[in-house]
Amino acid sequence: MYHNPVLLKESVDGLAIKEDGVYVDVTFGGGGHSKEILKRLGKGGKLYAFDQDEDAENNRLDDERFVLIGENFRYITQFLKFYGIRKVDGILADFGVSSHQFDEAERGFSTRFDAVLDMRMSKRNDLSAGKVVNTYSYDDLRQVFFVYGDLRNANAIANTIVKERQNRYIETTDQLKEVLKPFLPEHKKHKILAQMYQAIRIEVNQEIAVIKEFLSQVPELLEEGGRLSVISYHSLEDRLVKRFIRAGQFEGEPEKDFYGNMDVPLKKVGQLIVPSKDEIKINSRARSAKLRIAQRI
Repeated sequence: MYHNPVLLKESVDGLAIKEDGVYVDVTFGGGGHSKEILKRLGKGGKLYAFDQDEDAENNRLDDERFVLIGENFRYITQFLKFYGIRKVDGILADFGVSSHQFDEAERGFSTRFDAVLDMRMSKRNDLSAGKVVNTYSYDDLRQVFFVYGDLRNANAIANTIVKERQNRYIETTDQLKEVLKPFLPEHKKHKILAQMYQAIRIEVNQEIAVIKEFLSQVPELLEEGGRLSVISYHSLEDRLVKRFIRAGQFEGEPEKDFYGNMDVPLKKVGQLIVPSKDEIKINSRARSAKLRIAQRI
């Protein structure tokens, strides 16, 4: 089941939709954001949506203005060109894992179920959570847990996994939880486990690299005045988005003109938007969401 999309009205409002515009929803999922965009488009408008998860095909919308592309949004420029599209009026991205992926036990995303260690957003992906846990070196595992999970004791976690897998292949989520038990004090168990799962999931799906590749293509794709509306859920993602909007790059400082103004392709629109208390009550997954909106200069 796909739950209500987070910050639905706010994120689509951020696109300032023109009736005859061309828009892209790079994270189609259950189609909630796409449906809202189509409601605001006229007959001459067009919406292209991306989703690498094969299950998203079941939610394809029956609308002649709509095209679903079953690919990772890191390839946005390439696939839009295939459809003859070089410029668009707005792009929406919701970086969260869909509730459907969390709720399908066999996908291995959730800490609630026992399942084979998978966590792939696309079943075509060769790298699974099982491969990360059972084949990554101590140094690589340590890096994954420290950088993507923000776990201070990443060294000890990586060391424990490496020792345990000498005795057996760690095949399921319950087996991994058993191995990690020493790092899960009862009062913090769920929070720490969520950080561990997040770290492995980000590595499996190369999420940070994908976001960087995607954002780097946005300025060339957007028409002048076109909008970018992005929802992120953890500080790693949000920092990338914030920095790219401010500086047009992820590291270092952009060049400045004679007057000291930064030469950047986007400008932020409004302030950071977070869900209301009422939305969080209805959908607890919204609690960490952050929405940033930018416009092509």
